[in-house]
Amino acid sequence: METFETTETKTGSIKTLSILTFIGSGLAICGALWNFFKADKAVADMEAARDNESTPGFIRDMMTPEAIANARTMAANKIPVVIISLIGAVLCIVGAAQMRKLKKQGYFLWLIGEILPFIGMMIFVNVAAVTSGMAAMIGIGIMLLFIILYTTQRKYLIY
Repeated sequence: METFETTETKTGSIKTLSILTFIGSGLAICGALWNFFKADKAVADMEAARDNESTPGFIRDMMTPEAIANARTMAANKIPVVIISLIGAVLCIVGAAQMRKLKKQGYFLWLIGEILPFIGMMIFVNVAAVTSGMAAMIGIGIMLLFIILYTTQRKYLIY
């Protein structure tokens, strides 16, 4: 028995991925702006938490000299970091919108937008800050998952 796959069935995954991309990119824009405006306060809060005796021990343990140095570096480079983050999020949105229209160039725009902020953070902050910690590992995992999922859907992009 033959099954017929319609274009709608074939591109359903692209549409689902693009909706998730729109949500994730919107959150990335909000996060980039939040980090830009709160970068200096984050450093002060980390130092205060480290020095405050009433701060729970496990939180003080997270305020290592390296973590505080990374926060300082992030605050010092907050302008290029926010610019790269916003450009990456916009490229992801534009690329996902084009892939919804089955345009191949959308995949490449999206891919650049996905990887650009990661590389920018490694350049302007440092590699250890971007690749260490549970949050970083989750972020890298999600990025790799989306790269794999979108790459498997490239065969449906026809324009």
